[in-house]
Amino acid sequence: MPQPDFISALGAPDPATLDNDIQQVFQKCRDKLGLVPNVLSAYSLRPNKLRNFMAMYNELMLAPSGLSKLEREMVAVVVSSANRCFYCLVAHGQAVRALSGDPELGEMLVMNYRVAPLDPRQRALLDFAWKLTTTPFEVQEADRDVLRAAGLSNEDIFDLADTVAFFNLSNRMAIGIDMMPNRDYHGMNRGTTS
Repeated sequence: MPQPDFISALGAPDPATLDNDIQQVFQKCRDKLGLVPNVLSAYSLRPNKLRNFMAMYNELMLAPSGLSKLEREMVAVVVSSANRCFYCLVAHGQAVRALSGDPELGEMLVMNYRVAPLDPRQRALLDFAWKLTTTPFEVQEADRDVLRAAGLSNEDIFDLADTVAFFNLSNRMAIGIDMMPNRDYHGMNRGTTS
């Protein structure tokens, strides 16, 4: 049974009616990815919020950081797993598969990151992401000390907390408007591991 056939329960405007700068972003997505991520289409209902979302996402996920792009995507998946966010699990699970070259890693992180063969740094990152998502009131200095012992600087810890917070917000938005992932993500980067 396929997923529902809509971008979100609230719909999305016709891309031809959007401001030129947003149409250009959508075209850049088509050129680079072969699709416009449904999150952008859904957010286009409120163009200024879409611009703010893109700026924040680009800063968190693409700007220089002590956290690698793969680590940031892994955090997105673990946060989304805790929140059971279908959109982000599918979209960021695909990103983990693409960046890692390991189709099994994305699935393990979606279902239960604890079964994944992670190095100590990745384990510390994901344990912190899970705790900050599921029991944020329990986070204390000892948790940051574990991250420091795994090699994270204060700036890295800031970036980690910022990424966890962003995906908690994104998950709630996606769930709140019943955002559906692009169907294409389901089949991408599923080659076998050696």
